[in-house]
Amino acid sequence: MKNRSSPTSPGPPPLGPRHWPAWLGLAFGWCAGRMPETLQHRVGAALGGLLWHLLPRRRRVVEANLALCFPELDPATRQRVARENLRQTGIGLFEFARAWWGRVSDGQPRYTVAGLPHLEAAQARGRGVLLVSAHFVHLELCARLLTRHGAVAGMYRPHGGAALEWAVKAGRLRYASAMFGRDELRPALKHLKAGGVLWFAPDQESRRGESVFVPFFGRPAWSLTSTHQLARLSGATVLPFFHARREDGSYHLEVLPALEGFPSADPVADTARVMAVLEAMIRRVPEQYLWLHQRFKTQPEGERGSVYREG
Repeated sequence: MKNRSSPTSPGPPPLGPRHWPAWLGLAFGWCAGRMPETLQHRVGAALGGLLWHLLPRRRRVVEANLALCFPELDPATRQRVARENLRQTGIGLFEFARAWWGRVSDGQPRYTVAGLPHLEAAQARGRGVLLVSAHFVHLELCARLLTRHGAVAGMYRPHGGAALEWAVKAGRLRYASAMFGRDELRPALKHLKAGGVLWFAPDQESRRGESVFVPFFGRPAWSLTSTHQLARLSGATVLPFFHARREDGSYHLEVLPALEGFPSADPVADTARVMAVLEAMIRRVPEQYLWLHQRFKTQPEGERGSVYREG
């Protein structure tokens, strides 16, 4: 069957027998997304506690990242942050499922949003808007909440499995106006030039796209220049977008002021500026960031060994 996927449609679902195991797993995800919010948080927190023991390699990645990024914290404090981070990640798994396949009513989940005038002012200029965020564990649910206040498209890295890719894209298109894969630059630029809003998170290391080393938590980090490139080619305004989960289970969304004088003629300086903005966001709620990612895997030439050594 020919794949007719597009930025606004996931195309036909892959239903062949080889995809059945994936669909079975996705059925559990669908059920998780339909659970009551309080139960999602409780089960997710318990799952996060289990991840600490069940995934020792990933736990060590979290611990290594925190040691690199927060050397000022004593080991006991970093250990507490690491444990809480996996607990938050467990909750985040259920939030992903809820965003894609669950119900979001007028009263649930509870959230506040600040800074919408920044978004409205940027749109009033008649240009596109780039909403730049980081990979917090609750990013999908908060992105869905933001779409209550206007149409937002997203950029994403397609998943390897056909069934998972279809299900996730279909779930995202329940609230996003379009979803552009990382190779769909032309339609994404067209969307921005037409005045659209595009959300993406350029904080993770990637093997695709143009990257440079810039400071991130005081260390050289291989970072995508995508924000500079998209803004330069489209004329879009760049707005940082912060979001967090409060202790009472509600959410806070915040659109920050536009980056003035962006882009410049220097992609390295612009990328360093974006990473500094994202770092400031992460420092507000470090326990809610996706530290499972090997952010410093690629090191500058001459650096020896991996910062994620086993042991």
